[in-house]
Amino acid sequence: MNTQSQRKQYVLFSLLVSCMLFCQLIFAQSNTSNVTKYNPNAAFEVKVSEVPYRKNSAGRELMARVYEPQGTGPFPVVIDFHGGAWNNKDRKAEQPMDMALAKSGLLVVAVDLTLAPESAYPANLQDAHYAIRWLKWNAKKWQGDASTLGVYGSSTGGHVAELIGMKPFDPEYAALPFPEAPQLDARVKYIAARSPISDPLARYQNAVNLKRERMINNHYTYFKPWSTIYIANPQFILDRKEAITKPPMLIIVGANDDNVLPEIQEKFVKSYRAAGGNIQLKIFPDSDHEWVAKEGVQTDIARKTVKEFIANQLAQ
Repeated sequence: MNTQSQRKQYVLFSLLVSCMLFCQLIFAQSNTSNVTKYNPNAAFEVKVSEVPYRKNSAGRELMARVYEPQGTGPFPVVIDFHGGAWNNKDRKAEQPMDMALAKSGLLVVAVDLTLAPESAYPANLQDAHYAIRWLKWNAKKWQGDASTLGVYGSSTGGHVAELIGMKPFDPEYAALPFPEAPQLDARVKYIAARSPISDPLARYQNAVNLKRERMINNHYTYFKPWSTIYIANPQFILDRKEAITKPPMLIIVGANDDNVLPEIQEKFVKSYRAAGGNIQLKIFPDSDHEWVAKEGVQTDIARKTVKEFIANQLAQ
């Protein structure tokens, strides 16, 4: 090969390398500009809209309530599972918390879940599992980054969150197909739970002790057959040392909660840590089971606690 040919090959090789380096630089800059950032102290206007996400076995159209920050995304994503003792309430139950989170720059989507009178366990777990996959697929419509998806769950919604979080691949929970993206799963980045039913049997026994007939009956309506109260029990899952996924968790609870006693949460936290999970517990003084529904100092602190927990998880 003569010298002139070698020079031409060298020039072409140099141009190719330069082009590749330039493309890598542009790609890196593009990725950096689209990194999802979250400042828990930010302030956004929020647009609220509603869309259906599936129809349940009772024929009810389950709705998703979307709290969309108005600004330049992408925004981290939070799915909210409502409480109501498995028998009541809907996507609007946690509106004050959902709005507070959205105003800080989180895309919050609160979803309806099947109620026990419509269909007992595990129908609401199947809704929740499907809703996570549905939101991962659709988050971009509202400037959401699906890779950041975490859960906020309240009371029985916290029970749902704990079960899905620990058992995202459970075939019974994953029974509803999502044909648009069958590759998606229900793993979540974190769970923040307010007064979760971490041990349904202990909550039932407390209701019996307090002679709360309505709450007692809520358990009978949901856990059919009754043996499922042992199967769908986050505390018992840990006690049985089942194989689980361990997303980081935050549990916030009122010190005066006589619905789910604080010691029930303390036991769950201890067990989750023993299983290798990262979990935080914050007990709020002078607060009952649903204190965050009322404006006040402890509610403000609870909202700040949840936002800071989410920020820390997103920074990992």
